[in-house]
Amino acid sequence: MPVEQRGVDTIPDEERTSGPRDLVSILLGSNLCLGVIIFGWLPASFGLGWWASVGSIVAGTVVGTAITAPLALISLRTATNLSTSSGAQFGVRGRLVGSVVGLLLALGYTTLTVWIGGDVLAGVLNRLFGLPANGISYGVIYGLLAAATVAGAVYGYRVLLAMSRVLAIGMTALLVVGVIAYAPQFTTAALPGAGGPLLGSFWPTWLLAAVAAGLSGPIAFITLLGDYTRYISPARHSSRKVLHATWLGLTVGLLVPQLFGTFTAYAARAALDYAGPLVTASPTWYLVPLLLAASAGSVGNAGLMLYSMGLDLDAILPRASRAHATLAVAVVATGCVFAGHYASSAQDAMTSFVPLLTAIGTPWAVITLIGFARCRGVYDRDALQVFNRRSRGGIYWYRHGWNVQAVVAWALGAVVGLLAVSLPSYEGPLLALTGGVDCSFLLSGGVGGVVYLALSARHASQGVGAGQELAGAGSGR
Repeated sequence: MPVEQRGVDTIPDEERTSGPRDLVSILLGSNLCLGVIIFGWLPASFGLGWWASVGSIVAGTVVGTAITAPLALISLRTATNLSTSSGAQFGVRGRLVGSVVGLLLALGYTTLTVWIGGDVLAGVLNRLFGLPANGISYGVIYGLLAAATVAGAVYGYRVLLAMSRVLAIGMTALLVVGVIAYAPQFTTAALPGAGGPLLGSFWPTWLLAAVAAGLSGPIAFITLLGDYTRYISPARHSSRKVLHATWLGLTVGLLVPQLFGTFTAYAARAALDYAGPLVTASPTWYLVPLLLAASAGSVGNAGLMLYSMGLDLDAILPRASRAHATLAVAVVATGCVFAGHYASSAQDAMTSFVPLLTAIGTPWAVITLIGFARCRGVYDRDALQVFNRRSRGGIYWYRHGWNVQAVVAWALGAVVGLLAVSLPSYEGPLLALTGGVDCSFLLSGGVGGVVYLALSARHASQGVGAGQELAGAGSGR
């Protein structure tokens, strides 16, 4: 299969041969991995009970999917990725906001997937063959996983789609067998090492779990969904079918592995660490299936994330090819894996970067969706590619390529969100106004959306299309 040559340019209709079923396959197959499974462990590690853990994951995932799924329709119309498509609201240069947000989200989740997958892989090899758990072993395992991930990401969408189809079936079977393997040890009793609610009381901790474990899953896809739907033709597949496929793929693809993570966390009594207890509690006969899950599943998920990172960097640096951009971000991601292993714990890393990135990404998604609703899904595909061609003008040029209104609204929403975050190591000053409850994603999305609507209300009331109000004034600048 040849290496994909497309970057963030417009996909010709004759190449848009995927369909809703492919979208479900890629969202399901790529998420059935330890990098997603471990999020199910988070509520239990926060000191929540079994039912509270399950409730926080389900609630967060359902809300996050409702917000995120409509973004898939944008690239269905524009035939390019979501960060480039957001140029309709942010300007053809201002859409770099989306590229940076997407790059950070994908970097964080790629690092986590390779890190956790490598740790479980090392533990299984230690039990099976006595592989020493030292720096050299971890280094080799991380390197091999990273190399396999890079290969899939560089070859591109078609290879990743084929891999996801296989993983959707194979990983489902491995998880079903895993339930049987860990069932004898499962209990809903409180984990002895968790030490009570992480934030001191139930509801703040429950909301942290709902954001960090549930909501974060769909939010991680706010810039990724377009990487797949740009290959679906709206002439052959309706928006309703694509939206339903996105909803199904995200909901099932995230809830199944996360709830498996919660189940195994209680079965393995994994309060302070997940990878180690998971391997220790595994019956000997399940070690080989666990080995396959840690390797193949991690490569599938990290490959898609790395593929998205390559597209986002390609969008930031139009002169770079997608393959070269992918290799560059792979080096950074691998470095982050080693830094995470030696300098942090999984819980610390996840409770830090996930809520923060959610607060930053949510207002971007809300503003982009408002723009989609306003233009009724009608975009000027050629005008979206102005920055990639290193030219100027078009209806999305705004002021020097930036729509200040959208950028300011996003920035204010992100700042408010960061000021309202509640983490074990940091509490934003706005928590005093919310009774200590983390409402960061609600506040960031709400403020970003309201400010954007207020700043752009005059042009919207005049029925002026996105970018058109400044096209004449800015096209020559």
